[in-house]
Amino acid sequence: MNDSWRNDRIGSAHRGENPTVLRRLDQGFAVMGDRQFLPGYSVLLTDDPSVTRLLDLPRARRAAYLGDMERLAEAVERACRRLDPAFRRVNIEILGNTDPYLHAHVWPRYDWEPADLVRLPVWLYEEEYWRGTRYELGPRHDGLRTAIGEELDRLGGGAGA
Repeated sequence: MNDSWRNDRIGSAHRGENPTVLRRLDQGFAVMGDRQFLPGYSVLLTDDPSVTRLLDLPRARRAAYLGDMERLAEAVERACRRLDPAFRRVNIEILGNTDPYLHAHVWPRYDWEPADLVRLPVWLYEEEYWRGTRYELGPRHDGLRTAIGEELDRLGGGAGA
């Protein structure tokens, strides 16, 4: 697969060229994360690449973005709970330290995670989880993608697929 979409995740989502997109929501795009060492990891991308932080949005759009974030988190929780009995919870983060556009991480957490990491931020996972092909998003995640997308549809309130 051509990975040029990675250089313009938001523009490629608008053009229908970003293969990670699950659904178009009111203020952004729900996408699957590139790394799936915690299956169901998703991200809410803003739909405007010039928006670099939550406070760049006027209050009404900010509230809508946060509503989209909550909807994605609930969809991930519902899908992951249904597919894995070891599901624990979701963690939600808006960081913005690396990518220059507003985005929110939705991390499912599981009881099967290493005991020394399960209660810590995911960013403390070792380098092997973040590189290489072992945890790369791929066809083996199609069932999970479908489940999260269906949950987003059930929760409604978005711009659709």
